[in-house]
Amino acid sequence: MHIEPGVLGPAKIALANAAALGVVAAAAWPALRRPALLARTLLAAVFFTLCMQAFHLKVGPSELHFVGAMPMYLALGLVPTLLGFALGLALQGLWFEPADLVHLAVNTLSLALPLLAVHAALGRRLQRVTVRAVLRLDAAYYAGVTAMVGFWLSIGEVATPLDAWARFAVSYGAVVLIEPAITLAVLLALARLRARGWTAWCFDLRHAVALR
Repeated sequence: MHIEPGVLGPAKIALANAAALGVVAAAAWPALRRPALLARTLLAAVFFTLCMQAFHLKVGPSELHFVGAMPMYLALGLVPTLLGFALGLALQGLWFEPADLVHLAVNTLSLALPLLAVHAALGRRLQRVTVRAVLRLDAAYYAGVTAMVGFWLSIGEVATPLDAWARFAVSYGAVVLIEPAITLAVLLALARLRARGWTAWCFDLRHAVALR
């Protein structure tokens, strides 16, 4: 889901920076008022970084990554996941790929905006966590991520063939099939640990309790 340096011009990157700053600022406000959300943000950033570094493969005009979005969203909540995306991408840029920092805001939006859309359309109404529900969340989310990558490429400085983007989009089908198993395993583990005091402080247990 990375947009490579040089794809977008300075003016478009500046607009992305402003939009990403707005998203991060809106998420940071409730986190600053609740220390538990800050702890969950750190957990999200670490988990996200481990997932991204564990598997990444160049596919067409971008990269296939194991993002771990739904385990974070359902186990930690919306705000920590949004902030974890931004913090995790910043840390990965500093440690592993400094060139990616140019598009830090662009890549943050590629992950954050689909999550906001999924939360508004599906996540808020989620009452029971089932395999089918998690598959729907994953499919909707990664459809949004690939659509965001397509958007950035469509306004890029260099034309990208549609079939190249399509190969990239189809590659995320593997993540949609694999990630739900990890999501359910994480929630099942939290459900078994929910009686311990530290679990309620570090995790959002609502979905673990609703696991069916």
